[in-house]
Amino acid sequence: MSVKVIISGGGTGGHIFPAISIANELRKRVSDIDILFVGAKGKMEMEKVPKAGYPIIGLTISGLQRNWRSLKNLSFPFKLVLSLWKSYRILKTFKPTIVVGTGGYASGPLLYVASKSGIPTLIQEQNSYPGITNKLLSNSVQKICVAYERMERFFPKEKLLLLGNPVRQDLIDCSQKKSQGIAQFNLDKDKVVILAIGGSLGARTINQSIAKIAHQLDDKGIQLIWQTGTAYEQKAKAICEPLKHAQSHPFIYTMDLAYSVADIIISRAGASTISELCLVAKPVILIPSPNVAEDHQTKNAQALVAKKAAIMISDNQAINVLGKQIEELLDKQGKQKELADNLHSLAITNSSELIVDEVLKLIN
Repeated sequence: MSVKVIISGGGTGGHIFPAISIANELRKRVSDIDILFVGAKGKMEMEKVPKAGYPIIGLTISGLQRNWRSLKNLSFPFKLVLSLWKSYRILKTFKPTIVVGTGGYASGPLLYVASKSGIPTLIQEQNSYPGITNKLLSNSVQKICVAYERMERFFPKEKLLLLGNPVRQDLIDCSQKKSQGIAQFNLDKDKVVILAIGGSLGARTINQSIAKIAHQLDDKGIQLIWQTGTAYEQKAKAICEPLKHAQSHPFIYTMDLAYSVADIIISRAGASTISELCLVAKPVILIPSPNVAEDHQTKNAQALVAKKAAIMISDNQAINVLGKQIEELLDKQGKQKELADNLHSLAITNSSELIVDEVLKLIN
């Protein structure tokens, strides 16, 4: 039987990469399959999905602005109606066997129309505090795959499946790549390595905090690998150039190797990143971004802190306290091990396979 799947999700890498992982696993498991993505026009999925080898159609949809007085909100009802109509046309033309949503603007209208049309639907929620799209869809869809416990606070309990977040397969057992990572980044194997990452776009607070302590780390012989994003690239380069042990990169393409050499990781707290960090299992200091819907990064980080699996610093305190926090953590080997062990206990390594199992059950 030929299987036709629509996958919808986007806006951020946290929605896109799980969607692509699910698509890859479906393609691996089902020989006769046709997969179509639906995203939001102008968002990063319109570039990332074709690069992963899948066709994508864009909807003219955007989110409501937090400032209710924003003029952009005036166009929202028109965009929503247009997206609902286009979703109906896509479903009628493509005739999917099932529709999968991973969150983001586009998945809302598409999964709503699919569920009302009697097409099997499943959503995958990456965060410990769900986005508004998935909360609105929860009563319409058949199954809800989540990555955190206690999600019955937000979703119907009978639909919930705790299956984790799909992650890049090259991160599994990345600790075995340490010698390769040392060569890749030209490091001294006997010196401590701090890895600072702010997501693919960089993060202003993390960059400013690292800029403040880079010289101090260098004076202590601590090696720094710093992913800056393109906006901070030149400033970071100027800071690192006179230092012996620091290096900056606008983007790190070999994250498995970067993770493999890190002794401490400093990061934002997006859902996909946290799922990766659970696999990597290194001591981590999380600085959640305050500029995300429902402040879900803080809630993601708090879920780890509650299990003694991470240290959290609020965004508005990071510039002043990050250096001291790194120093304290380096002095406590036992604390480092506790954080790493607890983080590893939360890892789900085969999330994509488990989610696809549920997709295939719905199809059958």
